[in-house]
Amino acid sequence: MRRVATAARPDWRAKAAECGFGFHTIDDAPYWDESAYYAFTLREIEQDLEAPSEELHAMALEMVDRIVGSERHMQQLAIPEPYRDWIAQSWRERQPHLYGRMDFAYDGSGPAKLYELNYDTPTSLFEAAFFQWQWLEDQLARGVLPAGSDQFNSIYESLVEAFGTIARGIARPFHFAAVRDSTEDQGTVAYLRDCALQAGIDCGLLAIEDIGISEDGRFTDLDDQVIGCLFKLYPLEDLFRESFGSYLPRAGLQLIEPPWKALLSNKGILPLLWEAHPGHPNLLPAEFDTGGELPRGWVRKPLHSREGANIAMHLADGRELATDGPYHGPCIRQACHPLPDFDGHHPLVGSWLVGDRACGIGIREDRSLITQDSARFVPHAIVEEARGVLIA
Repeated sequence: MRRVATAARPDWRAKAAECGFGFHTIDDAPYWDESAYYAFTLREIEQDLEAPSEELHAMALEMVDRIVGSERHMQQLAIPEPYRDWIAQSWRERQPHLYGRMDFAYDGSGPAKLYELNYDTPTSLFEAAFFQWQWLEDQLARGVLPAGSDQFNSIYESLVEAFGTIARGIARPFHFAAVRDSTEDQGTVAYLRDCALQAGIDCGLLAIEDIGISEDGRFTDLDDQVIGCLFKLYPLEDLFRESFGSYLPRAGLQLIEPPWKALLSNKGILPLLWEAHPGHPNLLPAEFDTGGELPRGWVRKPLHSREGANIAMHLADGRELATDGPYHGPCIRQACHPLPDFDGHHPLVGSWLVGDRACGIGIREDRSLITQDSARFVPHAIVEEARGVLIA
């Protein structure tokens, strides 16, 4: 794995506009960054990222089965009591799920270490599935990348296939929803809806704010039709705290992602995985936080934090880092395993799983060891090996 400086495509902004990639720049700062790419060997992809992702995914699903049968685990994950049976039933029915993202620290020299699971509302999908693939094809055609370069990226095909697999089980009408004013979230659901349409599924698009409640407690769209299935790019734990949330267990609404995914997007899954698989090479020691001073060599994370918010890090050398944010409440501690340093850039590898299969990666890098919402997306390529020397 190496970070390779490269020339950006002169027309990439025009291509972004053409395909609707409206969030390549956020708050006047670049989000998409193709001034460099990360080069991997095929062995690194297959052995160090793809295979561990599928193994960890299977371990996580096994853990869901344990959690839904344990009040203690439900309490540890701070799942509100009124929703526990509903979540458990969604798992017992094996309600279909679509996709998720695992975030890893990885530098090519040792096992990838799992930071967390983003299994309820994962974003950075469009740029991983489509725009970095377009970048690869364009840079190959321009001769910027060596002939034969590839990319670990079958995300689009996997999504269309997954939608086709679950199509018969999707209640109608089926809508995709996200916060109206979030350009990134709207871009994500628009892309997912396109994948569903490619699979032959009729579906709509609306803002979360436009969803209503009927007199009998059913979720409705702008035409006052009862929604059969809803893909909601909106944290389930946030819905629990809102007035609409109380209707969820009895509304008869099918959700994608299903309610049981809330157990995997919760960082409480990390100490449970470590307890079940101590010493696993891809896991970091983790425990439920009891408060007090954070010891050296540990990171404190709220159960529901996102985008690197409200993280406290006490490095082994005594340095302390912390981020602000809106997330409070119960936390976990995870052993500190800092992101690698590539000339001041710290990449976080997001491994995408669609259904139960690993099918691609996306990389976000930050100047800080804590990957925040200002982190940039940088493309990657698999480069050929010849006589033990990388061609790049």
